[in-house]
Amino acid sequence: MKLERLFDRLAYECKQGDMNQEVSKVVYDSRKVEPGCVFVCITGAKSDGHDYIPEVIANGAAAVVVEKDVTTAEGCVVVKVENTREALAYMAAAYFDHPAEKLKTIGITGTKGKTTTTYMVHSILEQSGIKTGLIGTIETIIGDERIPSVNTTPESYLVQEYFARMVDAGCKCVVMEVSSQALMLHRVSGFTFDFGIFTNMEPDHIGPDEHKDFEDYMRCKGLLFQNCKVGIANADDEHMEQVLKGYTCKLETYGLKEGANLRAENVDLHSALGSLGVTYDVTGLMDFKVTVDIPGKFSVYNSLTAIAICRHFDIDVETIMNALRKVKVKGRVEPVDISKRFTLMIDYAHNAMSLESLLTTLREYNPKRLVCLFGCGGNRSRDRRFEMGEISSRLADLTVATSDNPRFEEPQAILDDILTGIKKGPGKYVAIIDRKEAIRYCIQNAEDGDVIVLAGKGHEDYQEIKGKKYHMDERDLIQEILTEMGEDERTKLGLYFF
Repeated sequence: MKLERLFDRLAYECKQGDMNQEVSKVVYDSRKVEPGCVFVCITGAKSDGHDYIPEVIANGAAAVVVEKDVTTAEGCVVVKVENTREALAYMAAAYFDHPAEKLKTIGITGTKGKTTTTYMVHSILEQSGIKTGLIGTIETIIGDERIPSVNTTPESYLVQEYFARMVDAGCKCVVMEVSSQALMLHRVSGFTFDFGIFTNMEPDHIGPDEHKDFEDYMRCKGLLFQNCKVGIANADDEHMEQVLKGYTCKLETYGLKEGANLRAENVDLHSALGSLGVTYDVTGLMDFKVTVDIPGKFSVYNSLTAIAICRHFDIDVETIMNALRKVKVKGRVEPVDISKRFTLMIDYAHNAMSLESLLTTLREYNPKRLVCLFGCGGNRSRDRRFEMGEISSRLADLTVATSDNPRFEEPQAILDDILTGIKKGPGKYVAIIDRKEAIRYCIQNAEDGDVIVLAGKGHEDYQEIKGKKYHMDERDLIQEILTEMGEDERTKLGLYFF
């Protein structure tokens, strides 16, 4: 491929060499340089790609893309751009022959709800016969292939590679989570989204390695609505107008309040033996009743968002209703059906804000007891442990404190910090450091009408100890516990395999 072709939609200045130079590959990691490639120098928080220019040239790079003035050895093409992260996105799009233009692209941003909403959209579109890819916090889905995720939104090169693979797999659409970091760092530059969605906004991701303040966080979220054709926003969120400031797309809204284009009315929290959910009426742009077997008001917003998106694909109401009734998201208030006596679920809530939201939601169902099992990660803020302990003690009837990912800390030290917070609240508690034994305790001591939530691990299937990851999936632990109990004990406790 000619180097010049990679810059067909990008402003640049060739400082040295010839843009007709043939290049074999686009690379942004110096460790992956190969002869004939073009190396894009990314300025990161901890390292600067410009520092590796002598090394990559020695390893055969045919060209380098820079945003700083550099001195290089002869024989290497040097191309200067204003922003190399943005350039990487456009170059990757050109390298893979602009695959986003062969897909309907849906980008979902917001503090909460992105993961669940992407799965709801994916479920509806797939059930309607529209083959759809997915990129998100848990995984990337390309046809039957599932690739575990490292970041909510991958680097721009990987985004374009995934798009290209989706096109090759016959996908017609892709739905993806779009983080504020991705928008800030140009991971989703190089193409225009067909649909951009705003779910909600709360103070989060603010710090030296993320956003300097809440205003910057909102500004970065808002960039999506300057790079999409149709914007769909939660009209109930108090920060919507500020997030959408300067938007250039056609705009639609959804919510529970009057004035939204698509509305949810007559919301009813329903519970059955072993399960919790919501029912509501869709009004405005559409008119039908929805039942979702995922608890809480946030499930109303997530499903209403999915409906607001999918209505643009002319999908019949029956398909939407059936898809939403069946959808389950791994690790997001995920039900584990092992008894009709009580409700057991797994959730990813791993900080104070998400745990408080989760427990407040479950409390609305008036369980006989709300039981919360959780631990906290090692080598992270101790304040989080105190806060989560206090929140659980305040909102749950029983807290079961246990281990999460201790990393390089001693599990007992982490547990002691959690207990310090728990003791500030009124709730009862037990401390069981082994997570499997803690889960066993919850199951064996469950009472009729309890709601038990295993918080913190969610979709994760490992436990990190002393720098090594060991397989640990809570679903497997539950199956092991049920097997170890034996049939007599399971029958006595009203349990069965899920």
